[in-house]
Amino acid sequence: MARVALVTGGTRGIGAAISKALKAAGYEVAANYAGNDEAAKAFTEETGIRTYKWSVADYAASKDGAAQVEADLGPIDVVVANAGITRDAPFHKMTPEQWQEVVDTNLTGVFNTVHPIWPGLRERKFGRVIVISSINGQKGQFGQVNYAATKAGDLGIIKSLAQEGARSGITANAICPGYIATEMVMAVPEKVRESIIAQIPTGRLGEPEEIARCVTFLASDDAGFVTGSTITANGGQFFV
Repeated sequence: MARVALVTGGTRGIGAAISKALKAAGYEVAANYAGNDEAAKAFTEETGIRTYKWSVADYAASKDGAAQVEADLGPIDVVVANAGITRDAPFHKMTPEQWQEVVDTNLTGVFNTVHPIWPGLRERKFGRVIVISSINGQKGQFGQVNYAATKAGDLGIIKSLAQEGARSGITANAICPGYIATEMVMAVPEKVRESIIAQIPTGRLGEPEEIARCVTFLASDDAGFVTGSTITANGGQFFV
């Protein structure tokens, strides 16, 4: 029987690539999304992957959503917390609302996603928890105090869950992508994009599929001894 994987923010960008890669690897995949019904419908039509709508910032909705996934597909074995937002502004102009929105989705959203599923992973003595953090959670970034803080916090969640889950056969790991050729990055003005690429030793943006392959490895049985780790996939732009 195929293992079940939940991917939040799983219908676009890096999340879509992750959902597709896990399906290709033999997983039964549920892709969560927050609001773009049209994109979710197109994604299901293209891939055959079921989509589920809820906001990861809402604990009750996340709990109910996970329960629905399990009712439809079976117990969730792999959780990929990928959903994230940006509300960029220099710190002196950042509003409390911009701070809180990002914290609610990018940090609390990881808690809301994993927490309802965690008891089942412990009971079944198997689980894979993977969080998509960011290079900017490692090095910081101008205009992203809120985003960088949450992505750094995600790494703390992973290191702690790795310790709590180890004896129950649960691994917890993070991936920190650098600049990836997603729709959002490709929409940046060409001159800005060129300045970003100039900072990347490999001389190019990453591809969503490259992050997806990292996820597929961490979700596999081959990665059973890898836990509490961070895969830095940024083309050499930043070293930890």
